[in-house]
Order: sequence, then structure tokens, then C-alpha cells
Amino acid sequence: MSFWTAVAVYFVVWWVILFAVLPFGVRTQDDAGEVTLGTTASAPARPRLIRTAIATTIAALIIVAGLWVAVNHYGVSLETFANIFDAPSRP
Repeated sequence: MSFWTAVAVYFVVWWVILFAVLPFGVRTQDDAGEVTLGTTASAPARPRLIRTAIATTIAALIIVAGLWVAVNHYGVSLETFANIFDAPSRP
């Protein structure tokens, strides 16, 4: 896996993880009982975006590092997965 491929994979993994974990632990303004005038009641009271971005960065780094090790040291490729799911041929 080249450096730029790893960067591209990291970028995609980071965004997927971000959107997956973004709603975790977020309370709405309605839940908190403090709806700000001009906003919807379902808006987050405290979104904690920096904490979420840091957690996402660490998780994406671990996933991409694991993928890099699998590809560069163990030879995992798309062909490996194709062989796993390939139906046995008939004699």
C-alpha cells in the first residue's frame, strides 16, 4: 500500500467513523430543557465536536494501521477475499 493510498483510505475511514459516532452521547436541547430561541428543539445542547473529532482520529488511525499491516506484512489483498468467498469448483 503506497503512502497516498493510505492517506486516501484514512480520509474515507475517518469520515465514515465520524458520521457513525456523531450521535453517540448527544443530548438534544429539548432533553436538556434549554431550547435556544431560533433553533429547533432537536438541536444538540452540547455537541462536543472536538472530543468526537479526536476520538474519530484515533479510531481511524488504528483501523488504517491494522489494514496497512495486513496488506504490507501479511499479503492481504482483494484477491484474498475473492478466494475466501469463491464457490468450490465441481470435478
